Amino acid sequence: MAAAASGGGAGLCPLLFLPLLLLPALAAGPAGMLQPRDTPSRERRELGGLWSFRADLSPGRDAGFAQRWYRRPLRQTGPVIDMPVPASFNDITQDPSLENYIGWVWYEKEVLLPPRWLQGQPAPRVVLRFGSAHYYSIVWVNGVQVVEHEGGHLPFEADISSVVQGSPGSLCRITVALNNTLSPHTLPPGSIQYMSDRARYPKNYFVQDIRFDFFNYAGIHRPVVLYTTPAAYIDDITVTTTSSDSVAMVQYQVSVVGSTDYSLSLSLRDQEGTVVATGDGPVGELKVLNPNLWWPYLMHENPGYLYSLEVTMQAQVDGALLEDVYTLPVGIRTVHVTSSQFLINGKPFYFHGVNKHEDADIRGKGFDWALIVKDFNLLRWLGANSFRTSHYPYAEEIMDLCDAYGIVVIDESPGVGIKLPESFGNKSLQHHLAVMEELIRRDKNRPSVVMWSVANEPASELPPAAHYFKTVIAHTKALDPSRPVTFVTEANYALDRGAPYVDVICVNSYFSWYHDPGHLEVIPLQLTAQFENWYKTYQKPIIQSEYGADSVPGLHSDPPLMFSEEYQKAMLREYHSVFDKKRKEYVIGELIWNFADFMTNQGTTRVLGNKKGIFTRQRQPKAAAFVLRDRYWKIANESSCLPPVITSHSLFL
Repeated sequence: MAAAASGGGAGLCPLLFLPLLLLPALAAGPAGMLQPRDTPSRERRELGGLWSFRADLSPGRDAGFAQRWYRRPLRQTGPVIDMPVPASFNDITQDPSLENYIGWVWYEKEVLLPPRWLQGQPAPRVVLRFGSAHYYSIVWVNGVQVVEHEGGHLPFEADISSVVQGSPGSLCRITVALNNTLSPHTLPPGSIQYMSDRARYPKNYFVQDIRFDFFNYAGIHRPVVLYTTPAAYIDDITVTTTSSDSVAMVQYQVSVVGSTDYSLSLSLRDQEGTVVATGDGPVGELKVLNPNLWWPYLMHENPGYLYSLEVTMQAQVDGALLEDVYTLPVGIRTVHVTSSQFLINGKPFYFHGVNKHEDADIRGKGFDWALIVKDFNLLRWLGANSFRTSHYPYAEEIMDLCDAYGIVVIDESPGVGIKLPESFGNKSLQHHLAVMEELIRRDKNRPSVVMWSVANEPASELPPAAHYFKTVIAHTKALDPSRPVTFVTEANYALDRGAPYVDVICVNSYFSWYHDPGHLEVIPLQLTAQFENWYKTYQKPIIQSEYGADSVPGLHSDPPLMFSEEYQKAMLREYHSVFDKKRKEYVIGELIWNFADFMTNQGTTRVLGNKKGIFTRQRQPKAAAFVLRDRYWKIANESSCLPPVITSHSLFL
């Protein structure tokens, strides 16, 4: 195998040697992926804080496997440093080799389990869950491999009961090997480029190439938790809703694992705690009279209304009576798409929102409550009613707030940068299908999620794209028939091979920026033609899913020149003038690129990242933020079914 150079980003393509080094893994567990919650029958414990960390700097990046670092405390294998979890590791230290490191890194945390978690007949299940880790993870507990997971943006977990209950004492040593290498078959895809010119590069030098415009941060990005359930437990709950003004039906399906001798009872409570409907059994429906519907922000005086569905299981296991309780937030709402409208609860909905990134100084893509709450305060100040999870699923906690605040979400898979023909092959397709299953399993019950997006800006004009997207979209619809499906295109309307299969056309364009840079005067003609061509061809509603311009905070120019705050404002206004004409017809939304500046790979077109944010990376407003705020509140007042007293303050905390 090739050796790595000492510079950052150099090393083997480490995924190549995975099959030679892995131990047999324990079963990854059942299909359910309920979010861990404290209930009368369940406990959860967060493992955030400082973990031991070591990057494998060996020539082949394989020393950790060859020397079996998981068999003993990581500090005994060599030098370790403290690393915060959750966080990306790239920007934490002053070590430039970590900034662009490619390969295996190792994390470790030692925790003491409460004795009650290890006792009882039968003893409770103990589950280890990762909100996400980028990109490929292998996890050991007390030296025993418990789970292996591919994908950097969705949760995975393992039942570790047999490992911890069979170990002396209550010490639980968690070891994670994490690899951020991307290949043509990962989501997102990437490739390793070996530099063979010996006059310019060291021997075996390579870099990670990516075809997406955000930094490939790596690390344990979201909360790690231990949680317990009884030995027999509620594994999964699926809820769908239908409604009219006077009655709603909540259809449910509950699966139980660990016993065939069980009973289920369900109670649906409103926000005052009053039981409004009850049921029993694993499948059924609850009738709710005069329901409080889940409405988007600025579409109702009480947006984001959530009921609580309490599911109680009683089961016989080895002569013992076990009880499990799980409470699921439920929003009652419907979604429907016509040839020119997007309807929520039967009323036209217009997306006036943003695209975002999980990205911030120092922590990279690491989960941070302060940042999340700040972002939601800015969204509501802005008058935004929606966002797209560009370009990967966001943290569950972010989705919780969308449900509670009434922020509408287009939930996007990590299918960004699918550009190479080989990324449309069967190997990539099968992984993409699996990722959609994981995403839907996680977010299927969320009222805020109104549409799935399977990809962003793929090379959808390539011949294999037709079969690829027909298959992915059909699979997504089969998993969840209740929501429309889209992907986001930048292809020519006449050449796009995936567009026939979507329910809503989502199109990105950057007229006067990437096309005819500096020429604001071309926007009205080109944008109008874009909309008319797409609608004439497909007769489907259209969302302008991206548009925008870079602006350097504090850089001013009059007349407006590119990269100035004035140019960003001027571009927005040119786009808005066309939106205002077409939203009376078939344009159903506009999502600015981007909510905030974010980090990218270094390059001659990027100065410390992408500057298309209307807020800086530190969440301070640029001039464009005020342009957008005025517009969004005006649209809200025009389209609201409320009395015309909504202001930018009346519904904002």
